[in-house]
Amino acid sequence: LHVCESLKSCFVASFGPSTKEDEDYEDVPINKTWVLSPKVYESDVTLILNRLLQGYDNKLRPDIGVRPTVIETAVYVNSIGPVDPINMEYTIDIFFAQTWYDSRLKFNSSMKVLMLNSNMVGKIWIPDTFFRNSRKSDAHWITTPNRLLRLWNNGRVMYTLRLTINAECYLKLHNFPMDEHSCPLEFSSYGYPKNEILYRWQKRSVEVADQRYWRLYQFAFVGLRNTSDVAHTQSGEYVILTIFFDLSRRMGYFTIQTYIPCSMIVVLSWVSFWINKDAVPARTSLGITTVLTMTTLSTISRKSLPKVSYVTAMDLFVSVCFIFTFAALMEYGTLHYFTSNRQSKKDTDKKPQVVTPLLLPNMNNSSPISHIYLQKSSSLVNIRPGTSLLQMNNIAPYQDEDDYAYECLDGKDCTSFFCCFDDCRSGAWRENRMHVRVSKIDSYSRIFFPTAFGLFNLVYWIGYLYL
Repeated sequence: LHVCESLKSCFVASFGPSTKEDEDYEDVPINKTWVLSPKVYESDVTLILNRLLQGYDNKLRPDIGVRPTVIETAVYVNSIGPVDPINMEYTIDIFFAQTWYDSRLKFNSSMKVLMLNSNMVGKIWIPDTFFRNSRKSDAHWITTPNRLLRLWNNGRVMYTLRLTINAECYLKLHNFPMDEHSCPLEFSSYGYPKNEILYRWQKRSVEVADQRYWRLYQFAFVGLRNTSDVAHTQSGEYVILTIFFDLSRRMGYFTIQTYIPCSMIVVLSWVSFWINKDAVPARTSLGITTVLTMTTLSTISRKSLPKVSYVTAMDLFVSVCFIFTFAALMEYGTLHYFTSNRQSKKDTDKKPQVVTPLLLPNMNNSSPISHIYLQKSSSLVNIRPGTSLLQMNNIAPYQDEDDYAYECLDGKDCTSFFCCFDDCRSGAWRENRMHVRVSKIDSYSRIFFPTAFGLFNLVYWIGYLYL
């Protein structure tokens, strides 16, 4: 019997007591835990809050009339974007934290900090912070107000909330689409000047989330910086804290949509230089088509920009491309005008000329008179008996086609600086004068246009990307 009782006691000791004894056994370590860290019941927290709010006036700032209230701020950037260049604003989603000390909220308790929800916010004093350059600000209220309030036993208060802000960002588009911008986010007190409230940055004042999920699209996030300044107004001097978000525009979209098409249209307009100058419909239609296409591209490129009065980098590129296509069309117009004018003048010179009869006495009085007809291209001799009659054209000697030295450019002689017809080659040219043959304009254009466009691109891209 004694052996069985001892075995029972060993079993109980090894595997635990009965249910009733088990409950008592589990209370032992719990009671020990309460002794090491006493549990604070809900009633205790309620008593603390009721005692803090008893006689508390949330209309008065802490230390009023004694010293300025110092507000330490920090911002956690959840996302940035998109950036709207038309309205010159950007969207930002942040967690905004403010920390200050309120001696009226000190309490004695084993808990060092009380984590409270948004219901407590309206019962204590909160800074009247507002964002100076915001056009629209929304606080998040789903599923509950996204606000957090923490109270430390030494009177320290931390208030955080989540905001989505549409803030102004003045974009200087002179270098568009190779532009860089610093978009600010400014905040300060609405009614308390700096002798009442001072804003300061915390040590880790601004942090950013993972940038892979930001909706910047056309921009790349370069970095950020924060500053502190004082604004002087009629109502007083206010401390203003500012965060600058540095953004750099990505050119991929505009390269595909504008730069490559404009360059291809310019190259397409050069095809007319290799088409026969007598193919008037082909060259005219090609020139007009390229000009109209450039007009459409220039209109489309402006739709993604505000209606600024100055010239942007893209405007300069599109305008030069338009000038090149228009110049290619005008080149053929000039060529066709002068070549057709030359042809018409040649046709005028080749008209049938008046034949003047000329009587020549017959060497032999007894022989009949002969009719002799002399023409410019061929001589026709018709001899009739009795008399000798010679019908000739004007006495002016025949000149070859290349020997014409008629005046060009509406009365200007061939010694002018610019010679407009090949016939001017026989003119009296001075040394170091330029002799341009209009019929060779196509040959000149095949070299001049690509060279000029290449030099423009070299200067354009070096100037905007590296200078």
